[in-house]
Amino acid sequence: MEKLIEEYLDISPTLQAQIMDTVLIILIIWIVRKITIRFLIDRFEDYKDRYQWTKAIKTVSVILAILLLSRVWFGFFEHIGTFLGLLSAGLAIAFKDLLVNLGGWMFILLRKPFKIGDRIQIEEVIGDVIDIRLFQFSVIEVGNWVDADQSTGRIIHIPNGLVFSKWQANYTAGFEYIWNEIPVLITFESDWKKAKHILIDVVGKHSVNLSPQAEKQIKEASKKYMIVYQNLTPIVYTSVRDSGVLLTMRYICHARKRRTSEENIWEAVLESFSKHKDIDFAYPTTRFYNNKTEGKLSQD
Repeated sequence: MEKLIEEYLDISPTLQAQIMDTVLIILIIWIVRKITIRFLIDRFEDYKDRYQWTKAIKTVSVILAILLLSRVWFGFFEHIGTFLGLLSAGLAIAFKDLLVNLGGWMFILLRKPFKIGDRIQIEEVIGDVIDIRLFQFSVIEVGNWVDADQSTGRIIHIPNGLVFSKWQANYTAGFEYIWNEIPVLITFESDWKKAKHILIDVVGKHSVNLSPQAEKQIKEASKKYMIVYQNLTPIVYTSVRDSGVLLTMRYICHARKRRTSEENIWEAVLESFSKHKDIDFAYPTTRFYNNKTEGKLSQD
């Protein structure tokens, strides 16, 4: 057969062997790829996983075919070590995202930047961690279009590899309390000193029970992190804005109860301010100034 082909088609035995090897390599790789996708990848329930693995298998098939055909036609990779090294490099490129996600999973388990049950933020996503898997972790989202850290009901799946390239914030690791601030703007004509005393009483009443618990958690967290707070008691700061005097209540609350604490404090503030006619909330207004009506002497 070789002699007939060489005689009538002018194809040397060496070239015939190369063509035959090429056909066999392509055929075997194609069959293996089809079988793998048909009996393994297609069984995945998640269509995203199916797509990702199918794409990876196809990429590996192309790289493997190129390496084997290069050896057939150009005599590359005479040494098996070189061949395996380049094959490993090709596999690493093809499975780059999967390997990075696997590395992220190991980092999460060993370094523990967060664990199931923690409330975290990674980039713009805030949520409670509900699942950690080999290639991704899942959070149930809070915030977004819903105010005050309430759940949206969406479950967001995040690739583990993002822990290497994106910053993360953990709301509850070791210290489950956060500082919260509530600004209250009153008019310049209001008795701001009386209003400040009222706010101090209100915020003290609704946060005083949290301080001993927070102090205990801070001591525990300080063993692992450099967390130092000298004062955990609530405070009210005074500043001036265009429309009036701004009194800002700063206090500690549980990371998952910020909205509830704000509601309780605001209801107490509204009830207290309603009892005092010399305290009014401020809002943007236009004011006309006249010396006589203001009780000041005219300059004329």
